Amino acid sequence: MAELRVTAVHKSFGPVRALRGADLTVRSGTLMAVLGPSGSGKTTLLRCIAGFEPVDAGEIRLDGQQIAASGRTVRPERRRIAVVPQEGALFPHLPVRGNVAYGLDRHSRRTGRVESVLALVGLAGFEDRMPHHLSGGQQQRVAVARALAPHPRVVLLDEPFSALDAALRTAVRQDVRRALRADGATAVLVTHDQAEALSVADEVAVMHDGRIVQSGPPDLVYSAPADPWVAGFVGEAVWLPAEMTGDRAHTPLGPVPVVATGDRPPAMAGQVLLRPEQIEVVVPVARAAVTATVVGHDFQGHDALLALRLADGTPVVARIFDPASLPHVMGGEVGLRVRGAARAFPAPPQTPQ
Repeated sequence: MAELRVTAVHKSFGPVRALRGADLTVRSGTLMAVLGPSGSGKTTLLRCIAGFEPVDAGEIRLDGQQIAASGRTVRPERRRIAVVPQEGALFPHLPVRGNVAYGLDRHSRRTGRVESVLALVGLAGFEDRMPHHLSGGQQQRVAVARALAPHPRVVLLDEPFSALDAALRTAVRQDVRRALRADGATAVLVTHDQAEALSVADEVAVMHDGRIVQSGPPDLVYSAPADPWVAGFVGEAVWLPAEMTGDRAHTPLGPVPVVATGDRPPAMAGQVLLRPEQIEVVVPVARAAVTATVVGHDFQGHDALLALRLADGTPVVARIFDPASLPHVMGGEVGLRVRGAARAFPAPPQTPQ
């Protein structure tokens, strides 16, 4: 285990600036998910941490030891950092035992480390299987076991579940999370999947345009986004125009308590953020102060998103956790109420006409 600290790291490829002063701290023994859209710099950050790319400026430290800086880099093989790629990249001619033991010395092979890490990832008894006899999920578990086997200081996972189908992806990532925690590993998971980052990580770092724009526990990143971009990227966002007075906002859904982001004057025009699960659909309509027209319905199995339009034309999305309990007739009317507080932000800049 080791603490990883990335400070003001820059990296360019010709005219393309991939990292623009990225800062990241991963506490020892924790799993950090680096979440961002394609092209945000996630994989470049991971490659700089691994030592596959030199940094142009800034530094990277592992347990206080500088492993990368401008003009200085510790070779990848001396960093004791393991990488799990998107596809397991197992040696096809070696059985599971040979793949996991590949980076171990003779002593470690004799101490039962191979069997130990295979048990951690749920593959006890698979030592003699060949890679082509394994499912995709099992191959990824073997790749994680191989990464854990030599007791690396940090494990880097580069979207390792993206090639798996949805049901298998959920099971494998939970198994991998349990294995990392049981082994006390410090790990960084790079992903563009919000649900994946929020469900498995101890902390989430949101990356945008080569920078870490917010970092913290998953529930805080979701419930208290640092800015409108983070709010829109991490989960669904319902934006409403608002006039703020003190700790209340007057919105098309009526008065709503607000939590400010940063300093703001007691009264201002702005916008507020609500999550779809904060908007309660009420039937019969007479029980609610605000009515809306149903314009769409997105069934997602365990819940549904109901697209609504208020009388003034404002679009709203509500999350319903028991879709069968409410009639959702296209063009029909429902009542709406707001649960909890909204997050207040300044109004977006006006687009020139």
